Amino acid sequence: MTGLTNPLLFARFAHMHPSRCQSLPMRIRVGTVLGLASAAAALGVAHLLAGLVGRAESSPVLAVGSATIDLVPRWLKEFAIDTFGTADKLVLLIGIVVVVAVLAVVVGVASVRRPEIGFASLALAGAIGVIAALSRPSAQPIDALPALVGAAAGAMTLRLLHRRLFGQASNTESDRIAPTSLDGVSRRRFLAGGAVALGVAAAAGVTGQFLSRRSQAVASRARVGVPSTVASAAPVPAGAELGIDGLSPFTTPNADFYRIDTALLVPTMTAEEWRLRVHGMVDQELTIDFEQLQARPLIERDVTLACVSNEVGGDLIGNARWVGAPIADVLADVGVDPAATQLVSTSVDGFTVGTPVSALTDGRDAMLAFAMNGEPLPIEHGFPVRMVVPGLYGYVSATKWVVDFELTTFEAFDPYWVRRGWAEQAPIKTQSRIDTPRSGGQVQAGEVVVAGMAWAQHVGIARVEVRADDGEWAEAELAEEDTIDTWRQWKLTIRLGRGARRLQVRATDAEGVTQPESRAEPFPDGAAGWHSVLIDVA
Repeated sequence: MTGLTNPLLFARFAHMHPSRCQSLPMRIRVGTVLGLASAAAALGVAHLLAGLVGRAESSPVLAVGSATIDLVPRWLKEFAIDTFGTADKLVLLIGIVVVVAVLAVVVGVASVRRPEIGFASLALAGAIGVIAALSRPSAQPIDALPALVGAAAGAMTLRLLHRRLFGQASNTESDRIAPTSLDGVSRRRFLAGGAVALGVAAAAGVTGQFLSRRSQAVASRARVGVPSTVASAAPVPAGAELGIDGLSPFTTPNADFYRIDTALLVPTMTAEEWRLRVHGMVDQELTIDFEQLQARPLIERDVTLACVSNEVGGDLIGNARWVGAPIADVLADVGVDPAATQLVSTSVDGFTVGTPVSALTDGRDAMLAFAMNGEPLPIEHGFPVRMVVPGLYGYVSATKWVVDFELTTFEAFDPYWVRRGWAEQAPIKTQSRIDTPRSGGQVQAGEVVVAGMAWAQHVGIARVEVRADDGEWAEAELAEEDTIDTWRQWKLTIRLGRGARRLQVRATDAEGVTQPESRAEPFPDGAAGWHSVLIDVA
Protein backbone atom coordinates (compact mmCIF):
# COMPACT_ATOMS: atom_id res chain seq x y z
CA MET A 1 0.00 0.00 0.00
CA THR A 2 1.06 3.57 -0.70
CA GLY A 3 0.12 7.13 0.22
CA LEU A 4 -3.02 7.73 2.22
CA THR A 5 -4.01 4.08 1.94
CA ASN A 6 -0.96 3.09 4.00
CA PRO A 7 -1.82 3.52 7.73
CA LEU A 8 1.84 3.64 8.81
CA LEU A 9 2.77 6.36 6.34
CA PHE A 10 -0.34 8.33 7.14
CA ALA A 11 0.26 8.06 10.86
CA ARG A 12 3.75 9.40 10.36
CA PHE A 13 2.39 12.27 8.30
CA ALA A 14 -0.44 12.97 10.74
CA HIS A 15 2.03 13.72 13.51
CA MET A 16 3.65 16.47 11.47
CA HIS A 17 2.71 20.12 11.18
CA PRO A 18 2.20 21.33 7.61
CA SER A 19 5.37 23.43 7.89
CA ARG A 20 7.33 20.23 8.50
CA CYS A 21 5.69 18.19 5.73
CA GLN A 22 8.76 17.40 3.65
CA SER A 23 7.53 14.22 1.91
CA LEU A 24 6.66 15.43 -1.60
CA PRO A 25 4.69 12.33 -2.67
CA MET A 26 2.65 12.54 0.54
CA ARG A 27 2.08 16.26 0.11
CA ILE A 28 0.90 15.70 -3.46
CA ARG A 29 -1.58 13.03 -2.41
CA VAL A 30 -3.02 15.07 0.43
CA GLY A 31 -2.98 18.26 -1.65
CA THR A 32 -4.86 16.51 -4.45
CA VAL A 33 -7.70 15.71 -2.05
CA LEU A 34 -7.68 19.25 -0.62
CA GLY A 35 -7.67 20.91 -4.04
CA LEU A 36 -10.18 18.70 -5.85
CA ALA A 37 -12.63 18.62 -2.94
CA SER A 38 -12.53 22.41 -2.55
CA ALA A 39 -12.89 23.06 -6.28
CA ALA A 40 -15.69 20.51 -6.60
CA ALA A 41 -17.55 22.07 -3.69
CA ALA A 42 -17.19 25.53 -5.23
CA LEU A 43 -18.45 24.48 -8.66
CA GLY A 44 -21.18 22.17 -7.35
CA VAL A 45 -22.68 24.78 -5.04
CA ALA A 46 -22.41 27.46 -7.73
CA HIS A 47 -24.21 25.24 -10.25
CA LEU A 48 -26.89 24.40 -7.69
CA LEU A 49 -27.50 28.07 -6.93
CA ALA A 50 -27.60 28.94 -10.63
CA GLY A 51 -30.34 26.34 -11.04
CA LEU A 52 -32.24 27.56 -7.99
CA VAL A 53 -32.39 31.15 -9.23
CA GLY A 54 -33.27 30.04 -12.76
CA ARG A 55 -30.08 31.44 -14.29
CA ALA A 56 -28.21 28.29 -15.36
CA GLU A 57 -25.99 30.31 -17.69
CA SER A 58 -24.47 32.06 -14.63
CA SER A 59 -22.87 28.80 -13.44
CA PRO A 60 -19.11 29.61 -13.47
CA VAL A 61 -18.01 26.84 -15.84
CA LEU A 62 -20.72 27.78 -18.34
CA ALA A 63 -20.17 31.51 -17.97
CA VAL A 64 -16.40 31.20 -18.41
CA GLY A 65 -16.92 28.86 -21.36
CA SER A 66 -19.32 31.28 -23.06
CA ALA A 67 -16.94 34.18 -22.47
CA THR A 68 -14.13 32.08 -23.95
CA ILE A 69 -16.17 31.48 -27.11
CA ASP A 70 -16.62 35.24 -27.48
CA LEU A 71 -12.96 36.07 -26.88
CA VAL A 72 -11.03 33.42 -28.81
CA PRO A 73 -9.80 34.50 -32.27
CA ARG A 74 -11.70 33.55 -35.40
CA TRP A 75 -9.05 31.07 -36.57
CA LEU A 76 -9.37 29.12 -33.33
CA LYS A 77 -13.16 28.95 -33.66
CA GLU A 78 -12.77 27.66 -37.20
CA PHE A 79 -10.21 25.09 -36.05
CA ALA A 80 -12.59 23.84 -33.35
CA ILE A 81 -15.47 23.49 -35.80
CA ASP A 82 -13.30 21.80 -38.44
CA THR A 83 -11.77 19.41 -35.91
CA PHE A 84 -14.67 18.57 -33.61
CA GLY A 85 -17.73 19.57 -35.65
CA THR A 86 -20.89 19.81 -33.56
CA ALA A 87 -19.00 18.37 -30.53
CA ASP A 88 -16.90 21.56 -30.24
CA LYS A 89 -18.80 22.84 -27.20
CA LEU A 90 -18.56 19.52 -25.37
CA VAL A 91 -14.81 19.51 -26.01
CA LEU A 92 -14.57 23.07 -24.64
CA LEU A 93 -16.46 22.10 -21.48
CA ILE A 94 -14.28 19.05 -20.95
CA GLY A 95 -11.20 21.21 -21.48
CA ILE A 96 -12.37 23.74 -18.89
CA VAL A 97 -13.02 20.99 -16.34
CA VAL A 98 -9.59 19.44 -16.98
CA VAL A 99 -7.86 22.81 -16.58
CA VAL A 100 -9.79 23.50 -13.37
CA ALA A 101 -8.86 20.05 -12.01
CA VAL A 102 -5.16 20.51 -12.79
CA LEU A 103 -5.09 23.98 -11.23
CA ALA A 104 -7.00 22.66 -8.21
CA VAL A 105 -4.38 19.97 -7.63
CA VAL A 106 -1.52 22.48 -7.94
CA VAL A 107 -3.20 24.90 -5.55
CA GLY A 108 -4.17 22.07 -3.21
CA VAL A 109 -0.57 20.87 -2.94
CA ALA A 110 0.59 24.41 -2.17
CA SER A 111 -2.22 24.77 0.37
CA VAL A 112 -0.99 21.83 2.46
CA ARG A 113 1.69 24.06 3.91
CA ARG A 114 0.19 27.47 3.12
CA PRO A 115 -3.62 27.41 3.18
CA GLU A 116 -3.75 31.13 2.39
CA ILE A 117 -2.74 30.23 -1.18
CA GLY A 118 -5.87 28.14 -1.50
CA PHE A 119 -8.11 30.88 -0.11
CA ALA A 120 -6.58 33.48 -2.44
CA SER A 121 -6.98 31.18 -5.44
CA LEU A 122 -10.63 30.53 -4.66
CA ALA A 123 -11.22 34.26 -4.31
CA LEU A 124 -9.59 34.85 -7.69
CA ALA A 125 -11.62 32.07 -9.30
CA GLY A 126 -14.79 33.58 -7.84
CA ALA A 127 -13.90 36.97 -9.28
CA ILE A 128 -13.29 35.44 -12.72
CA GLY A 129 -16.65 33.68 -12.51
CA VAL A 130 -18.42 36.92 -11.59
CA ILE A 131 -16.78 38.85 -14.43
CA ALA A 132 -17.62 36.12 -16.93
CA ALA A 133 -21.25 35.87 -15.78
CA LEU A 134 -21.79 39.64 -15.90
CA SER A 135 -20.19 39.89 -19.35
CA ARG A 136 -23.00 37.93 -21.00
CA PRO A 137 -25.38 39.96 -23.18
CA SER A 138 -28.42 38.98 -21.11
CA ALA A 139 -26.67 39.32 -17.71
CA GLN A 140 -28.50 40.44 -14.59
CA PRO A 141 -26.98 41.45 -11.21
CA ILE A 142 -28.12 38.15 -9.69
CA ASP A 143 -25.78 36.32 -12.09
CA ALA A 144 -22.85 37.28 -9.85
CA LEU A 145 -24.28 35.32 -6.94
CA PRO A 146 -23.44 31.70 -7.95
CA ALA A 147 -19.71 32.41 -8.40
CA LEU A 148 -19.51 34.34 -5.12
CA VAL A 149 -21.34 31.72 -3.07
CA GLY A 150 -19.44 28.93 -4.82
CA ALA A 151 -16.08 30.51 -3.94
CA ALA A 152 -17.20 30.83 -0.31
CA ALA A 153 -18.26 27.17 -0.27
CA GLY A 154 -14.89 26.14 -1.68
CA ALA A 155 -13.05 28.21 0.96
CA MET A 156 -15.15 26.69 3.74
CA THR A 157 -14.40 23.18 2.43
CA LEU A 158 -10.69 23.91 2.31
CA ARG A 159 -10.73 25.27 5.85
CA LEU A 160 -12.69 22.31 7.26
CA LEU A 161 -10.48 19.72 5.56
CA HIS A 162 -7.32 21.51 6.66
CA ARG A 163 -8.54 21.50 10.25
CA ARG A 164 -9.41 17.82 10.07
CA LEU A 165 -5.90 17.10 8.93
CA PHE A 166 -3.90 19.44 11.15
CA GLY A 167 -6.19 20.52 13.95
CA GLN A 168 -7.01 24.10 14.96
CA ALA A 169 -5.09 26.84 13.18
CA SER A 170 -2.16 28.31 15.05
CA ASN A 171 -2.39 31.90 16.22
CA THR A 172 1.27 32.78 16.65
CA GLU A 173 4.14 33.08 14.24
CA SER A 174 6.19 30.60 16.25
CA ASP A 175 3.40 28.03 16.09
CA ARG A 176 3.27 28.35 12.29
CA ILE A 177 6.98 27.61 12.05
CA ALA A 178 7.50 25.04 14.78
CA PRO A 179 5.81 21.64 14.78
CA THR A 180 2.90 21.02 17.08
CA SER A 181 1.44 17.77 18.34
CA LEU A 182 -1.33 16.37 16.14
CA ASP A 183 -1.91 13.08 17.90
CA GLY A 184 -5.68 13.36 17.63
CA VAL A 185 -5.80 13.69 13.86
CA SER A 186 -6.85 10.55 12.06
CA ARG A 187 -6.55 9.34 8.55
CA ARG A 188 -10.16 8.28 8.59
CA ARG A 189 -11.49 11.74 9.50
CA PHE A 190 -9.62 13.42 6.68
CA LEU A 191 -10.64 10.91 4.02
CA ALA A 192 -14.22 10.94 5.25
CA GLY A 193 -14.26 14.72 5.10
CA GLY A 194 -12.91 14.69 1.56
CA ALA A 195 -15.44 12.06 0.50
CA VAL A 196 -18.30 14.04 2.04
CA ALA A 197 -17.16 17.21 0.28
CA LEU A 198 -16.97 15.48 -3.08
CA GLY A 199 -20.34 13.80 -2.52
CA VAL A 200 -22.04 17.04 -1.58
CA ALA A 201 -20.48 18.75 -4.58
CA ALA A 202 -21.70 16.03 -6.94
CA ALA A 203 -25.19 16.08 -5.43
CA ALA A 204 -25.33 19.86 -5.68
CA GLY A 205 -24.23 19.79 -9.32
CA VAL A 206 -26.79 17.13 -10.27
CA THR A 207 -29.54 18.96 -8.38
CA GLY A 208 -28.59 22.20 -10.09
CA GLN A 209 -28.85 20.50 -13.47
CA PHE A 210 -32.25 19.05 -12.54
CA LEU A 211 -33.46 22.46 -11.41
CA SER A 212 -32.29 24.06 -14.64
CA ARG A 213 -34.95 25.28 -16.99
CA ARG A 214 -34.32 22.47 -19.46
CA SER A 215 -36.72 20.19 -17.63
CA GLN A 216 -39.40 22.87 -17.88
CA ALA A 217 -38.70 23.35 -21.58
CA VAL A 218 -38.91 19.60 -22.19
CA ALA A 219 -42.31 19.48 -20.48
CA SER A 220 -43.50 22.51 -22.44
CA ARG A 221 -42.37 20.98 -25.73
CA ALA A 222 -44.37 17.85 -24.94
CA ARG A 223 -47.51 19.99 -24.64
CA VAL A 224 -47.04 21.80 -27.95
CA GLY A 225 -48.86 20.58 -31.02
CA VAL A 226 -48.94 21.57 -34.68
CA PRO A 227 -52.22 23.31 -35.61
CA SER A 228 -54.40 21.78 -38.29
CA THR A 229 -54.65 25.14 -40.07
CA VAL A 230 -51.19 24.79 -41.64
CA ALA A 231 -50.96 25.28 -45.40
CA SER A 232 -49.21 21.96 -45.98
CA ALA A 233 -46.36 21.59 -48.41
CA ALA A 234 -46.64 19.16 -51.29
CA PRO A 235 -45.24 15.70 -50.56
CA VAL A 236 -41.56 15.24 -51.34
CA PRO A 237 -41.40 13.82 -54.89
CA ALA A 238 -40.60 10.13 -54.96
CA GLY A 239 -37.80 10.85 -57.39
CA ALA A 240 -36.04 13.15 -54.91
CA GLU A 241 -34.44 10.06 -53.34
CA LEU A 242 -32.09 8.06 -55.57
CA GLY A 243 -31.73 5.21 -53.05
CA ILE A 244 -27.95 4.87 -53.24
CA ASP A 245 -25.95 3.52 -50.30
CA GLY A 246 -23.74 6.16 -48.76
CA LEU A 247 -25.76 9.04 -50.18
CA SER A 248 -27.18 11.54 -47.68
CA PRO A 249 -30.97 11.31 -47.34
CA PHE A 250 -33.03 14.09 -48.87
CA THR A 251 -34.60 14.89 -45.49
CA THR A 252 -32.15 15.11 -42.61
CA PRO A 253 -33.44 13.49 -39.40
CA ASN A 254 -33.64 15.92 -36.48
CA ALA A 255 -31.07 13.94 -34.50
CA ASP A 256 -28.56 14.25 -37.36
CA PHE A 257 -29.17 17.89 -38.22
CA TYR A 258 -26.05 20.00 -37.69
CA ARG A 259 -25.92 22.47 -34.81
CA ILE A 260 -23.48 25.37 -34.90
CA ASP A 261 -24.06 28.32 -32.57
CA THR A 262 -22.38 30.25 -29.78
CA ALA A 263 -24.52 28.81 -26.98
CA LEU A 264 -22.36 26.69 -24.66
CA LEU A 265 -25.46 25.93 -22.61
CA VAL A 266 -28.49 25.39 -24.82
CA PRO A 267 -30.90 28.26 -24.04
CA THR A 268 -34.19 27.01 -22.65
CA MET A 269 -37.59 28.59 -22.28
CA THR A 270 -41.16 27.37 -22.35
CA ALA A 271 -43.68 28.02 -25.08
CA GLU A 272 -45.95 29.57 -22.46
CA GLU A 273 -43.45 32.29 -21.58
CA TRP A 274 -42.19 32.93 -25.12
CA ARG A 275 -42.75 36.41 -26.50
CA LEU A 276 -41.50 38.12 -29.66
CA ARG A 277 -41.19 41.89 -29.54
CA VAL A 278 -41.15 43.68 -32.90
CA HIS A 279 -39.96 47.29 -32.73
CA GLY A 280 -37.55 49.86 -34.13
CA MET A 281 -38.23 51.54 -37.47
CA VAL A 282 -41.91 50.53 -37.58
CA ASP A 283 -45.25 52.33 -37.54
CA GLN A 284 -46.38 50.46 -34.45
CA GLU A 285 -44.69 47.99 -32.11
CA LEU A 286 -46.05 44.49 -31.70
CA THR A 287 -45.61 41.69 -29.17
CA ILE A 288 -46.63 38.15 -30.12
CA ASP A 289 -46.96 35.19 -27.75
CA PHE A 290 -46.80 31.55 -28.77
CA GLU A 291 -50.56 31.05 -28.88
CA GLN A 292 -50.96 34.11 -31.09
CA LEU A 293 -48.15 32.90 -33.35
CA GLN A 294 -49.88 29.57 -33.90
CA ALA A 295 -53.16 31.36 -34.61
CA ARG A 296 -51.63 33.28 -37.52
CA PRO A 297 -51.70 31.97 -41.12
CA LEU A 298 -49.10 29.17 -41.15
CA ILE A 299 -47.03 27.50 -43.85
CA GLU A 300 -45.13 24.22 -44.16
CA ARG A 301 -42.05 24.19 -46.36
CA ASP A 302 -38.96 22.10 -47.15
CA VAL A 303 -35.89 24.30 -46.70
CA THR A 304 -32.19 23.41 -46.74
CA LEU A 305 -30.06 25.32 -44.23
CA ALA A 306 -26.28 25.69 -44.40
CA CYS A 307 -23.62 27.06 -42.06
CA VAL A 308 -21.15 29.60 -43.41
CA SER A 309 -18.38 27.59 -41.71
CA ASN A 310 -19.07 24.62 -43.98
CA GLU A 311 -15.91 23.69 -45.86
CA VAL A 312 -16.02 22.51 -49.48
CA GLY A 313 -17.45 18.99 -49.25
CA GLY A 314 -18.46 19.52 -45.61
CA ASP A 315 -21.53 18.30 -43.75
CA LEU A 316 -22.66 21.46 -41.94
CA ILE A 317 -25.82 21.47 -44.02
CA GLY A 318 -29.19 19.78 -43.68
CA ASN A 319 -32.69 19.74 -45.11
CA ALA A 320 -35.90 19.66 -43.07
CA ARG A 321 -39.63 20.31 -43.33
CA TRP A 322 -40.49 23.38 -41.25
CA VAL A 323 -43.81 24.80 -40.03
CA GLY A 324 -44.19 28.43 -39.04
CA ALA A 325 -45.65 31.86 -39.62
CA PRO A 326 -44.39 33.96 -42.55
CA ILE A 327 -42.15 36.76 -41.32
CA ALA A 328 -43.39 38.99 -44.15
CA ASP A 329 -46.88 38.94 -42.60
CA VAL A 330 -45.51 40.04 -39.23
CA LEU A 331 -43.58 42.89 -40.83
CA ALA A 332 -46.68 43.94 -42.76
CA ASP A 333 -48.60 44.16 -39.48
CA VAL A 334 -46.11 46.56 -37.89
CA GLY A 335 -45.53 48.71 -40.97
CA VAL A 336 -41.82 48.81 -41.76
CA ASP A 337 -40.18 52.16 -42.46
CA PRO A 338 -39.00 52.10 -46.11
CA ALA A 339 -35.58 53.30 -44.88
CA ALA A 340 -35.10 50.16 -42.75
CA THR A 341 -32.61 47.83 -44.43
CA GLN A 342 -31.79 45.34 -41.64
CA LEU A 343 -33.81 43.23 -39.25
CA VAL A 344 -31.77 42.50 -36.12
CA SER A 345 -33.07 39.36 -34.45
CA THR A 346 -31.98 38.54 -30.92
CA SER A 347 -31.91 35.18 -29.18
CA VAL A 348 -32.99 34.75 -25.57
CA ASP A 349 -29.30 34.55 -24.61
CA GLY A 350 -28.49 37.89 -26.27
CA PHE A 351 -26.98 36.58 -29.52
CA THR A 352 -27.74 38.88 -32.48
CA VAL A 353 -28.22 38.27 -36.21
CA GLY A 354 -28.72 40.79 -39.00
CA THR A 355 -30.93 39.89 -41.97
CA PRO A 356 -31.66 42.05 -45.02
CA VAL A 357 -35.25 43.25 -44.87
CA SER A 358 -35.43 42.63 -48.62
CA ALA A 359 -34.82 38.89 -48.07
CA LEU A 360 -37.80 38.77 -45.71
CA THR A 361 -40.25 40.58 -47.97
CA ASP A 362 -39.37 39.38 -51.50
CA GLY A 363 -41.77 36.44 -51.52
CA ARG A 364 -39.46 33.68 -50.26
CA ASP A 365 -40.77 31.47 -47.46
CA ALA A 366 -38.98 33.13 -44.55
CA MET A 367 -40.74 32.07 -41.37
CA LEU A 368 -40.90 32.02 -37.61
CA ALA A 369 -40.71 28.23 -37.34
CA PHE A 370 -41.94 26.18 -34.38
CA ALA A 371 -41.98 22.68 -35.91
CA MET A 372 -39.33 20.59 -37.66
CA ASN A 373 -39.93 17.34 -39.55
CA GLY A 374 -43.38 16.86 -38.09
CA GLU A 375 -42.63 17.58 -34.43
CA PRO A 376 -42.07 20.63 -32.24
CA LEU A 377 -38.63 22.15 -32.65
CA PRO A 378 -35.98 20.22 -30.71
CA ILE A 379 -34.64 22.35 -27.86
CA GLU A 380 -31.17 22.30 -29.43
CA HIS A 381 -32.60 23.70 -32.66
CA GLY A 382 -34.43 26.66 -31.19
CA PHE A 383 -37.54 25.63 -29.26
CA PRO A 384 -39.97 27.32 -28.94
CA VAL A 385 -39.37 29.46 -32.06
CA ARG A 386 -36.55 30.08 -34.54
CA MET A 387 -36.05 31.84 -37.86
CA VAL A 388 -35.78 29.99 -41.18
CA VAL A 389 -34.86 32.03 -44.26
CA PRO A 390 -34.18 30.21 -47.55
CA GLY A 391 -31.04 31.20 -49.42
CA LEU A 392 -29.01 32.83 -46.65
CA TYR A 393 -26.28 31.37 -44.46
CA GLY A 394 -27.41 30.76 -40.89
CA TYR A 395 -25.33 33.50 -39.28
CA VAL A 396 -27.37 36.15 -41.13
CA SER A 397 -30.78 34.51 -40.94
CA ALA A 398 -31.37 31.46 -38.74
CA THR A 399 -31.70 32.85 -35.22
CA LYS A 400 -32.70 30.16 -32.73
CA TRP A 401 -34.63 30.84 -29.50
CA VAL A 402 -35.58 34.18 -31.07
CA VAL A 403 -37.34 36.73 -28.83
CA ASP A 404 -36.75 40.13 -30.43
CA PHE A 405 -37.03 41.78 -33.86
CA GLU A 406 -35.65 45.29 -34.32
CA LEU A 407 -35.98 47.05 -37.65
CA THR A 408 -32.93 49.21 -38.29
CA THR A 409 -30.21 49.81 -40.90
CA PHE A 410 -26.91 48.10 -41.66
CA GLU A 411 -25.10 51.34 -40.85
CA ALA A 412 -26.67 51.58 -37.40
CA PHE A 413 -25.80 48.15 -35.98
CA ASP A 414 -23.32 45.32 -36.46
CA PRO A 415 -24.57 41.91 -35.20
CA TYR A 416 -22.43 39.35 -33.39
CA TRP A 417 -20.54 37.78 -36.30
CA VAL A 418 -20.27 40.97 -38.37
CA ARG A 419 -18.42 42.58 -35.45
CA ARG A 420 -15.95 39.71 -35.78
CA GLY A 421 -15.20 40.34 -39.43
CA TRP A 422 -17.72 38.16 -41.28
CA ALA A 423 -19.59 39.59 -44.25
CA GLU A 424 -22.58 41.80 -43.62
CA GLN A 425 -24.73 39.96 -46.16
CA ALA A 426 -24.18 36.33 -47.12
CA PRO A 427 -26.32 34.53 -49.71
CA ILE A 428 -25.50 30.83 -49.89
CA LYS A 429 -23.04 29.96 -52.65
CA THR A 430 -23.71 27.25 -55.20
CA GLN A 431 -21.99 24.09 -53.97
CA SER A 432 -21.78 20.35 -54.62
CA ARG A 433 -20.07 17.41 -52.96
CA ILE A 434 -19.32 13.73 -53.52
CA ASP A 435 -20.85 11.50 -50.83
CA THR A 436 -19.87 8.15 -52.35
CA PRO A 437 -17.30 6.78 -52.86
CA ARG A 438 -15.66 8.34 -49.84
CA SER A 439 -12.23 9.87 -50.07
CA GLY A 440 -9.63 7.22 -49.19
CA GLY A 441 -12.02 4.40 -50.00
CA GLN A 442 -11.49 1.46 -52.33
CA VAL A 443 -13.75 0.37 -55.19
CA GLN A 444 -13.57 -2.35 -57.80
CA ALA A 445 -12.45 -1.47 -61.31
CA GLY A 446 -15.19 -1.14 -63.90
CA GLU A 447 -18.52 0.62 -63.58
CA VAL A 448 -18.50 2.80 -60.45
CA VAL A 449 -21.48 4.76 -59.15
CA VAL A 450 -20.53 8.25 -58.01
CA ALA A 451 -23.21 10.16 -56.12
CA GLY A 452 -23.62 13.20 -53.95
CA MET A 453 -25.53 16.40 -53.17
CA ALA A 454 -25.74 19.83 -54.81
CA TRP A 455 -27.38 23.02 -53.59
CA ALA A 456 -28.09 26.59 -54.61
CA GLN A 457 -30.85 27.57 -52.20
CA HIS A 458 -33.52 29.91 -53.56
CA VAL A 459 -31.98 29.63 -57.03
CA GLY A 460 -32.01 25.90 -57.80
CA ILE A 461 -29.59 23.43 -59.36
CA ALA A 462 -29.61 23.03 -63.16
CA ARG A 463 -26.64 20.73 -63.81
CA VAL A 464 -23.99 18.67 -62.03
CA GLU A 465 -20.84 17.40 -63.72
CA VAL A 466 -18.20 14.88 -62.66
CA ARG A 467 -14.76 14.06 -64.02
CA ALA A 468 -11.95 11.67 -63.19
CA ASP A 469 -8.24 12.57 -63.25
CA ASP A 470 -8.71 15.93 -65.00
CA GLY A 471 -10.50 14.24 -67.89
CA GLU A 472 -13.63 15.35 -69.71
CA TRP A 473 -16.62 16.43 -67.66
CA ALA A 474 -19.64 14.10 -67.73
CA GLU A 475 -23.10 15.32 -66.82
CA ALA A 476 -24.69 13.52 -63.87
CA GLU A 477 -28.30 12.45 -63.49
CA LEU A 478 -30.20 14.79 -61.16
CA ALA A 479 -32.82 13.57 -58.73
CA GLU A 480 -36.23 15.16 -59.08
CA GLU A 481 -36.33 18.68 -57.65
CA ASP A 482 -38.54 19.33 -54.65
CA THR A 483 -38.21 23.14 -54.62
CA ILE A 484 -35.47 25.64 -55.41
CA ASP A 485 -35.00 26.03 -51.64
CA THR A 486 -33.77 22.46 -51.18
CA TRP A 487 -30.68 20.53 -52.18
CA ARG A 488 -30.71 17.81 -54.88
CA GLN A 489 -29.20 14.39 -55.06
CA TRP A 490 -27.25 13.38 -58.17
CA LYS A 491 -25.48 10.28 -59.51
CA LEU A 492 -23.23 9.22 -62.35
CA THR A 493 -21.97 5.78 -63.40
CA ILE A 494 -18.41 6.08 -64.60
CA ARG A 495 -15.89 3.47 -65.82
CA LEU A 496 -12.63 3.49 -63.87
CA GLY A 497 -9.44 1.50 -64.39
CA ARG A 498 -7.15 0.28 -61.62
CA GLY A 499 -4.98 2.67 -59.67
CA ALA A 500 -5.31 5.86 -57.66
CA ARG A 501 -8.05 8.08 -59.04
CA ARG A 502 -9.22 11.59 -58.31
CA LEU A 503 -12.89 12.44 -58.78
CA GLN A 504 -14.14 16.04 -58.97
CA VAL A 505 -17.61 17.58 -59.06
CA ARG A 506 -19.01 20.97 -59.98
CA ALA A 507 -22.55 22.33 -60.11
CA THR A 508 -24.30 24.97 -62.20
CA ASP A 509 -27.29 26.79 -60.76
CA ALA A 510 -30.53 27.78 -62.49
CA GLU A 511 -29.10 31.21 -63.30
CA GLY A 512 -26.25 29.63 -65.26
CA VAL A 513 -23.56 30.27 -62.66
CA THR A 514 -21.03 27.42 -62.35
CA GLN A 515 -18.96 26.84 -59.26
CA PRO A 516 -15.45 28.31 -59.60
CA GLU A 517 -12.52 25.93 -59.47
CA SER A 518 -10.40 28.07 -57.15
CA ARG A 519 -10.82 27.34 -53.47
CA ALA A 520 -11.99 29.97 -51.00
CA GLU A 521 -12.07 29.49 -47.24
CA PRO A 522 -15.36 29.96 -45.34
CA PHE A 523 -14.27 33.36 -43.99
CA PRO A 524 -15.73 35.90 -44.63
CA ASP A 525 -18.77 34.85 -46.71
CA GLY A 526 -18.68 31.10 -47.33
CA ALA A 527 -16.42 28.50 -48.95
CA ALA A 528 -16.10 28.01 -52.69
CA GLY A 529 -14.37 25.58 -55.06
CA TRP A 530 -14.73 22.11 -56.51
CA HIS A 531 -14.97 19.14 -54.17
CA SER A 532 -12.67 16.23 -54.95
CA VAL A 533 -12.01 12.78 -53.51
CA LEU A 534 -9.07 10.43 -53.90
CA ILE A 535 -9.95 6.73 -54.19
CA ASP A 536 -8.15 3.47 -54.82
CA VAL A 537 -9.53 1.41 -57.71
CA ALA A 538 -8.56 -2.25 -57.27
